[in-house]
Amino acid sequence: MTSASPLAATIPPERQKELFPTLSPAQSARIAAHGIRRRVRSGEVLVEQGEQATKFFVVASGEVEIVRPTCDDGEEVVVVHQAGQFLGEVNLLAGRRALARARVKEAGEVIELSRERLLALVQTDAELSEILMRAFILRRVELISQRKSDVALIGSGHSADTLRIKEFLSRNGYPYAYVSLERDSGVQEILDHFHVKVEEVPVLICRGQVVLRNPSNQQVADCLGFNVSIDPAWVRDVVVVGAGPSGLAAAVYAASEGLNVLVLETHAPGGQAGSSSKIENYLGFPTGISGQELAGRAYAQAQKFGAEVMISRSATLLTCDRKPYSIEIEGGTRIQALTVVIATGAQYRKLPLLNLSRFEGNGVYYSATFMEAQLCSGEEIVVVGGGNAAGQAAVFLAEKAKHVHLLVRSKGLADTMSRYLIRRLEENPAVTLRPFTEIAALDGADRLECVRWRNNQTGAEEARELRHVFIMTGAAPNTRWLQDCVAVDEKGFVKTGRDLQPEDLTNAHWPLTRPPLLLESSMPGVFAVGDVRCGNMKRVASAVGEGSAAINMIHQVLHE
Repeated sequence: MTSASPLAATIPPERQKELFPTLSPAQSARIAAHGIRRRVRSGEVLVEQGEQATKFFVVASGEVEIVRPTCDDGEEVVVVHQAGQFLGEVNLLAGRRALARARVKEAGEVIELSRERLLALVQTDAELSEILMRAFILRRVELISQRKSDVALIGSGHSADTLRIKEFLSRNGYPYAYVSLERDSGVQEILDHFHVKVEEVPVLICRGQVVLRNPSNQQVADCLGFNVSIDPAWVRDVVVVGAGPSGLAAAVYAASEGLNVLVLETHAPGGQAGSSSKIENYLGFPTGISGQELAGRAYAQAQKFGAEVMISRSATLLTCDRKPYSIEIEGGTRIQALTVVIATGAQYRKLPLLNLSRFEGNGVYYSATFMEAQLCSGEEIVVVGGGNAAGQAAVFLAEKAKHVHLLVRSKGLADTMSRYLIRRLEENPAVTLRPFTEIAALDGADRLECVRWRNNQTGAEEARELRHVFIMTGAAPNTRWLQDCVAVDEKGFVKTGRDLQPEDLTNAHWPLTRPPLLLESSMPGVFAVGDVRCGNMKRVASAVGEGSAAINMIHQVLHE
């Protein structure tokens, strides 16, 4: 059975105009110049849900409906496109699988473009680029807000793996429906329908057909077709390892300047910055922007220019004794590149506590997003760390939590945190700064129940019944995969440019008469940007600047 009225009818009229704009005849003609016109019959399926999205359509005459198949063998109408309107959302830019079915409702004519022609169009026609990109992005935002998707997650609020999968989907901007074991009355019926046992939760259901029991992030990415359009056999001009701010900046500038670029990302675009609740000192955003929103915009921008991003595939080895360079990823696949940008960033250091891993994702967290904030609403919590990330987390979480205890092992925040954040923390009665304080122990049964901290000056200890700890301390560079291929400092950060000593270049057998460029490592054509680089300022703006600057240097290397 088909639903009577489109879901789009529930959207305010002004919002509908942004989501489903009608092109002028002149605009449609410019698009037609890049594709073909063809007749379509009623009932013809233009795009099937779950198939790789490779074609873009504009309705010239007639009507095309977008429908979502439902679990009861029915379908739900999302929107009906009229003449002058176009199909698609951001999945089309990356060539990923379609989230819904596009079917001709009333016979007519469509303008059809290949995905490659569409990308060329949005890169060259500024007016059409603005219309199409805005609609694609807003359609995805609306799908996320309405939780309309081809995937459903059945999970528990007490499960660390449920939180992990929710974060993976959310940070990758993928819409999903969530069914809670604790709150949704019809959950048993769904479990029975898909022959799932309670102990197998979390469960991900793809397109109402594939059932994944407690899947890894890589299994989720494969089921949803995140990387279906990427051919690993090509030799790229640039391979960027890491999709944080520096990696995404490198991808945008490389792709916009005509280079063939592939980005490898272990988790989701945005890196450590992507987990920030609000960044307020980034140029151009006076009211602030969340790390996830900034990452989402940069990701869409990279896709617009044709950069490919491979999700949930970690680099495990860099082979640098020959060119093209070779990067091995999980599973043994090798990616070849003429140049490499190391943008793997750094991760928060784990506290030396015996049972820390038992509570990770179940009371201990390394990011402070809306999801984590919901978990600790109305409770006292602990934030550990003295940098900007910890300050941003404390300010954000204080809006939901009953009280925030900010633990810092030094005497204060002045040397490590931006002044605007310090002032905000000092003026917030819901935040207590505890200097010279470190966590001594964590305790609990199935989840975290008690936190004991210690004053490192007096040795005095205090125990509190607290269920949520946010750890944002120090930074350990993600460089183990480099296997001594490039010179690093004593902490493992990659040395570049003037930080490289003569003995570093001698040990690396530097083959050129020129010295390494500013962001170049001890291997020619291998660059390091962002938090992973020795001497980096550990700020989003700095990371973006380094990522873009590296591409200018890569052009020089490619011409050598």
